[in-house]
Amino acid sequence: MAADTTTLADTTTAAAAPRAAAAPLQEVTGFGTNPGQLKMFRYVPDGLARGRPVVVVLHGCTQNAAGYGTGSGWTELADRWGFSLVLPQQQTANNISSCFNWFQPGDTARGRGEAASVAQMVDRQLADVAGESTRVYVTGLSAGGGMTAAMMAAYPEKFAAGGVVAGLPYGCAQAAGSPWVCMSAGGGQSPRQWGDRVRAARPGYAGPWPRLTVFHGTADTKVRPVNMTGLTDQWTDVHGADQAPDVSDTVAGYPRQLFHGPGGDPVVETYSITGMAHGQPVDPGTGDGQCGTAGPNLLDAGLCAAYRMGVGWGLAG
Repeated sequence: MAADTTTLADTTTAAAAPRAAAAPLQEVTGFGTNPGQLKMFRYVPDGLARGRPVVVVLHGCTQNAAGYGTGSGWTELADRWGFSLVLPQQQTANNISSCFNWFQPGDTARGRGEAASVAQMVDRQLADVAGESTRVYVTGLSAGGGMTAAMMAAYPEKFAAGGVVAGLPYGCAQAAGSPWVCMSAGGGQSPRQWGDRVRAARPGYAGPWPRLTVFHGTADTKVRPVNMTGLTDQWTDVHGADQAPDVSDTVAGYPRQLFHGPGGDPVVETYSITGMAHGQPVDPGTGDGQCGTAGPNLLDAGLCAAYRMGVGWGLAG
């Protein structure tokens, strides 16, 4: 079925509106069987060349595609650096708080539910904009971060890298016995046990696995920082790296760690945002390293997570 597109308007406040955006956000229908019953939106800068990267951007609870896409800085960076965005949107019929169902096996397994819907959106976007299939990335905040880990685990062949912001390891709700225990206390798994949960999501897959970048506030009481430790353990194990960082430094005053795989390439990068509560770090302004707009769960930390991810993934320039 052919895709229909309509402009998404009036879904974000004036304070969070994109600055000099060259193209509107569009809704795409008919992108697949959509077993998760999600909505698909996309952002394509005017005049975007063929063969450019694609970034999937997953909002947090109570947010929507337009508000998170602009507030996080991703639409701004798409214009600046030249790539397109896929912005899935949850429906309240699926989750009353508009959270992606990162804790439901039926929505996070390969070929099922919301994960399958997002995978279908990626395929549609690559076809429609002639995107570069080896340069597809996925990122999200909170529940969107949990779904990011699920996409990396269930569809590793589709993504070069993923970025989890204030999110959770794949399979954490099942490991902990409930999503609430996972959020507050973590899943209590060893690195190998965490890694086994990812490997079980795509049986027989031999790699390459997506690179992971994580941001988490040290004062986050909604999704505790122990979940960044779980993500780090999970993905260093998947990549065959040890749990000792190869680089420990600071970026914008915040501790950063970098873990290298057996081949010497970076496979996991973490940013511990000192004193930040639950949300996505942004750095409003017009400077080269700045992006995003402060708002609920979009916190001015003097560091823009989207910018740091984009630089690390080679999207800049």
